[in-house]
Amino acid sequence: MELPTKLVNLSLIQQLREDALARIASAETKDALEAVRVEVLGRKGALASFSKEMGRLAPEERAEAGKKLNAAKQELETALEQRLAVFEQEALGRRLDAEWLDLTLPAPGPRPGSLHPVTLIQREVEDLFLSLGFRVLDGPEVETEYHNFDALNIPPHHPARDMQDTFWLDGGRLLRTHTSPVQVRGMEQFRPPLRMIAPGRVFRNEEVDASHEHTFYQVEGMMIDRDVSVAHLIYFMQTLLRRIFRSDVTVRLRPGYFPFVEPGFELDIRCLICDGEGCPVCKQSGWVELMPCGLVHPNVLRMSGVDPEEWNGFAFGLGLTRLAMMRYGIDDIRLLQSGDLRFLRQF
Repeated sequence: MELPTKLVNLSLIQQLREDALARIASAETKDALEAVRVEVLGRKGALASFSKEMGRLAPEERAEAGKKLNAAKQELETALEQRLAVFEQEALGRRLDAEWLDLTLPAPGPRPGSLHPVTLIQREVEDLFLSLGFRVLDGPEVETEYHNFDALNIPPHHPARDMQDTFWLDGGRLLRTHTSPVQVRGMEQFRPPLRMIAPGRVFRNEEVDASHEHTFYQVEGMMIDRDVSVAHLIYFMQTLLRRIFRSDVTVRLRPGYFPFVEPGFELDIRCLICDGEGCPVCKQSGWVELMPCGLVHPNVLRMSGVDPEEWNGFAFGLGLTRLAMMRYGIDDIRLLQSGDLRFLRQF
């Protein structure tokens, strides 16, 4: 026998309510809970379908069915909210457990850092030359035109100034283009015989690429004594390179012009990045220009109050930045000033 329409609708609502409450209670994830909400309470859900069918009921039956439908909807919404609150509370508990800190424990202290590769190379160079009887001198990075150029046999009209793109400041001062001014100051302060090196930061208006930077590091060295020759220069340079690279390296000495030395040389090293095959660091030549060097020009000695008839010496300039690149196989100079901790932690 067919049941009356009223009984069919009320029993279906009751059955839907009980099934939905059971699914809500057994839901183990937010996604499962959301599926129940959409299926039962959504715009196209089961309760919405019942609402559309209520128009087929008699007026006196429609009121009672509407009350049952609203009561079921409110009960299910409350059950969903309570179950969702349980999930959120559990998630908060897991987060607090993961982030929990015992504030009564002592602080762990600062994280250990690492030295910059240029700093590592500079310290090695300083230790070596200290063991050879050299002083390690320092000087200002903002220099006078006299100490940076004039006292090094580079007067205002000299074309050698064009070789160094300079950052000029107000009042005729400039950012030093090399650490040679420290050698001038050293000769002014200390009398010969004298051995000294001057490591530090220098600045030039360079176009930045894989092998050039506007800010980089150099070390200039000088030895003033009696009867100093090119042989002394070669000995100290070979000792330096052997110490830094921990093995014999291939070098070449070729004539070069520098106003502050006479005769002057360029000392090149076979590229350790590509082993002489050619790469961006060596500009595809297989060789890296490592240091200008030579015997100190008599005019430079004379400008600093040293008698060139009694004293002579050698001088060299070494790029600490390029030396670090050769030592550690760094193929782009821009990495050294990138500030990337992933790069610095390798050293």
